[in-house]
Amino acid sequence: MAVTTPYLNATEKKHWWLTNRKVVEKYIRDARTLMATQEQSEIASALNLLDAALAIYPRLDEALELRARSLLCLRRFKEVADMLQDYIPSLKMANDESVSSDSSSQQLSREGAKLLSSDTSGSDQSFKCFSVSDLKKKVMAGLCKSCDKEGYWRYLVLGKACCHLGLMEDAMVLLQTGKRLASAAFRRESVCWSDDSFSLSNPLFSGDSSPPRVPLPESEAVTQLLAHIKLLLRRRAAALAALEAGLHSEAIRHFSKIVDGRRGAPQAFLAECYMHRASAHRSAGRIADSIADCNRTLALDPTCIQALETRASLLESIRCFPDSLHDLEHLKLLYNTILRDRKLAGPAWKRQNVRPREIPGKLCALTTKIQELKQRVASGDTSNVDYRGLIGLRRGCGRSELQRAHLLLSLKHKPDKAMCFIERCELADERDLDSVKERARMSSLLLYRLLQKGYTNVMGAIMDEEAAEKQRKKKVMEAQAKVENLENKKCTVSSPSTANPAVFQGVFCRDLAVVGNLLSQTGFNRSIPVKYEALSC
Repeated sequence: MAVTTPYLNATEKKHWWLTNRKVVEKYIRDARTLMATQEQSEIASALNLLDAALAIYPRLDEALELRARSLLCLRRFKEVADMLQDYIPSLKMANDESVSSDSSSQQLSREGAKLLSSDTSGSDQSFKCFSVSDLKKKVMAGLCKSCDKEGYWRYLVLGKACCHLGLMEDAMVLLQTGKRLASAAFRRESVCWSDDSFSLSNPLFSGDSSPPRVPLPESEAVTQLLAHIKLLLRRRAAALAALEAGLHSEAIRHFSKIVDGRRGAPQAFLAECYMHRASAHRSAGRIADSIADCNRTLALDPTCIQALETRASLLESIRCFPDSLHDLEHLKLLYNTILRDRKLAGPAWKRQNVRPREIPGKLCALTTKIQELKQRVASGDTSNVDYRGLIGLRRGCGRSELQRAHLLLSLKHKPDKAMCFIERCELADERDLDSVKERARMSSLLLYRLLQKGYTNVMGAIMDEEAAEKQRKKKVMEAQAKVENLENKKCTVSSPSTANPAVFQGVFCRDLAVVGNLLSQTGFNRSIPVKYEALSC
């Protein structure tokens, strides 16, 4: 490789430029050959050659394209986005919004001055006669050159990278733009190839005719990828509309179609859908399911501020203060890191749910909340956890209802099954697989233990209620038996016939005994009361 020196004369500069150009062309040819093998090791070697070529010519478009495509083949999507982040639409819009009105007005004035100067400079150009065929060739060649300068490959490669990074709207815009530019370039090239003379010098019939810029397999892949992106965006739009309308079950169903689909979805997009489904579960009163979705979100994106806030609020609602305090401390650490670095966590193109100017106010409120929870934990208010709210049971539920709810939650949030969502996730970096699995396993294990503890606690409370109910019923029965005994005793004392039940038998004998008793006590000149039913016997 030729050595670059700061001071060279004209002859040395020409020799240096020709020498380095030959070296760069050799690097590019070797890189194309290695990339054609479609093997990871060969593509990595091609990437090293392209880095060496770009070290000589940093703005060489062909080397940049090959480098971006090699990074895409190696699934290093973040590096592709960092390399071409100036073409991401959402990042452009964010940068445009941050520009002040004064600077924008100055920029417009400068552009107007440039336009005026270009018009005045081109007014004194001379005209000459020309043929229509020459004009057609020159115009088409100029259009092809301008299309090459635009570098529509940037839109296609960056669109694929944005799709894998979860920037679905940006990916759709980039892929559509790149596809449109590629089609227009191919049409212009086909027009340039068509010639009335049909000479053998036409590149269409010559042996060195170059193939189209976008081959058919790539165009088909772009079309299929666009269809998949549009399907995901439609489902997410339907789910968000149902969530805003208060149809929580419908929103959960739409989000479940996305996260449980047959075809995988990007990591960041899945994390966003899990976060929205956690909000829907929370609105529907399913606290355990909402915590599980927050766990999945944090497993895919550990710096998701919204997920930490939601999970801390859910744990506080069921009075599980130590775990809520742990999440709030993690959130405080994120806020301090943002204030220290003066930027949000992650790369510039990553979507955030918080603005930097909101961080100081949120940090003050968060510090106050942490102090309150620490005081409650220090006072011993940690044992009164609302396990019924965690499981989703009402007050006074029975044992069968508890067992059914516990069985469903245990099967759904079992630690071994809780990591199955990673299989349907397209990670932005395959090297993060182990860390994602470890975070998912730990969070699901903590939730499962909390559910088991809640089941034991609620089952013990139900058994105590059943025992108390049995004791109450037993006391009621004993009281009723005592009342019946007292009534029987009163009846025995009030009726004389029951004093010696073995002497008189039957109504007729009893009445004769009463008559004889009355005759013996008084004379015959006194009226005797007689029971008429006795005479009927």
